[in-house]
This record gives sequence, structure tokens and C-alpha cells, in this order.
Amino acid sequence: MVQETSIKVKIREPKTKNEFDQYYNLRWRILRQHWNQPKGNEKDEKEKESIHLLVFDKDKIIGVGRGHFNTKTEAQIRYMAVEERFQGKGVGTKILETLERKLIKKGARTIILNARENAMKFYKKHNYKIIGKGHTLFGVIKHFKMRKEI
Repeated sequence: MVQETSIKVKIREPKTKNEFDQYYNLRWRILRQHWNQPKGNEKDEKEKESIHLLVFDKDKIIGVGRGHFNTKTEAQIRYMAVEERFQGKGVGTKILETLERKLIKKGARTIILNARENAMKFYKKHNYKIIGKGHTLFGVIKHFKMRKEI
């Protein structure tokens, strides 16, 4: 059973340069800063062709996520990040389920991702299956390749 959010949140795509700046800043802070990675390291070549989502608690961005296509039917979810004090409250579930719906609507039949070791349980709850070992980011963060068939 997936935990429901215990806070009232809004989720949508970023609309302004300021929202995109906040979006990338949250991604960098949660996923890169701790490992002394420079700003800009939280972006890749797929940014312009991706679906980006923001989760707001009132007017504060508390979570982000991104989805893109690798092929016509294979989508990938990347860069999911939730402010630490909001983790475990359903924010990640809201991001994941919304990205999945949007990707499926655009033709995804399979969704893949590379889960950090500490996030595998979360993705397993959402019916993702481990298909192999992934890369080790920054020499210390183990990842596992996961897939969900639609």
C-alpha cells in the first residue's frame, strides 16, 4: 500500500525562468551538493525535451522530477528529489505517478530508471523491478537499474 500525502500539495510543470531556476537548484541541493558537485552538474542534454514537474507546499517548491523518452516506447524517470523534511509524506509518490501518467499518455510502454540504493524500496512499492546493477555515482552512490512494464 502506498502512503498518501499528509500535506496538501500542488503539482505542475514549471512555467517561468524563476520556477526553472528553483527547480534546478532543488535538484542540485538534494542530489549533488553533498558530494561537492558544481552547479550545472544537475543538468544533462535531455532537459529541453523532457517533462519537468514541481511540487509546491503553499508557494514553496518541495519536490521535483523529470521524465523523458529514450525510444518511442521507452521512457526514463530521472532527477527525482524531495526536500528532506517532506520525505515519507507522499510527495515522491505524487511526482512519480504524475510523471508515469504523462509518459504513458505520450506512448510509453516501459519506464526505466536508475535508483539509488536508498530509494529502491520506494520504487519497488510502485512496481518497478530490479533488472541489474547500475553505475556508482561520484564513486560512492550505488545505483540499480529498474524497470516497469505498462
